[in-house]
Amino acid sequence: MTQMNYTDKKKPTRVAIISNGKYQSKRIAGKLFAIFKDADNFYLTKRDPDVVISIGGDGMLLSAFHMYEKALDHVRFVGIHTGHLGFYTDYRDFEVDKLIENLRQDKGESISYPIVKVKITLADGRVIKGRALNESTIKRIEKTMVADVVINKVKFERFRGDGLSVSTPTGSTAYNKSLGGAILHPTIEALQLTEISSLNNRVYRTIGSSLIIPRKDAIEVVPKRLGVYTISIDNKTMQYRNVKKIEYSIDSKKIHFVATPSHTSFWERVMDAFIGECDS
Repeated sequence: MTQMNYTDKKKPTRVAIISNGKYQSKRIAGKLFAIFKDADNFYLTKRDPDVVISIGGDGMLLSAFHMYEKALDHVRFVGIHTGHLGFYTDYRDFEVDKLIENLRQDKGESISYPIVKVKITLADGRVIKGRALNESTIKRIEKTMVADVVINKVKFERFRGDGLSVSTPTGSTAYNKSLGGAILHPTIEALQLTEISSLNNRVYRTIGSSLIIPRKDAIEVVPKRLGVYTISIDNKTMQYRNVKKIEYSIDSKKIHFVATPSHTSFWERVMDAFIGECDS
């Protein structure tokens, strides 16, 4: 856990409310707007907020993260889930009053998790940069993707298959898990490189398992064939022709969540999402 003081108690806490379009989410957003509008210790604004409240699910919080990714040094997030249990949401839709009370008692503490920095270099010299809270993937459209995987400047393997995924610890429970990758606790500052349908036979070989890459090591993926590649950064998907290389590393910035008494244990989230109640 990382503790940071964001809130000057002499000033109102600047709050932004971000909601998806579902009826229940809109209803919760309306209730919050009404409460904050008349509260002296809170100020509603989407410009330069101290706290961003995301209402919906993990997808909505991903959108909120990217909306404020240039302000990660001073913004904290808190999520209310109005559907299925989410990994980034601490409150249920019936716990709005509890959230308000916790925010009134907030002392500016945060719980912080690492994110991944993505740098895409195209053959024509263009460079595209981004950050991912969950993961970034690269796939080839037309044929099998062939790419050299370089880890900490060491050429590790020549990959052949559908693609590659690089996930954060918090993203390890998302697409990475469906690919057979490991679940990492979000306090572990590492990336996970996982293959997507690799070719393994007597001619072509890859490592065949996910790799945990420490903070100090960067990952470089160098495609060896021209063509169109699909690259995702969280819930945003782009297509580029003739990708020269993609570089992945742990970003110098982190995402910060409001450290309220309701912040759920990561292992409780994993259990609730994938196992359910354990037999006694």
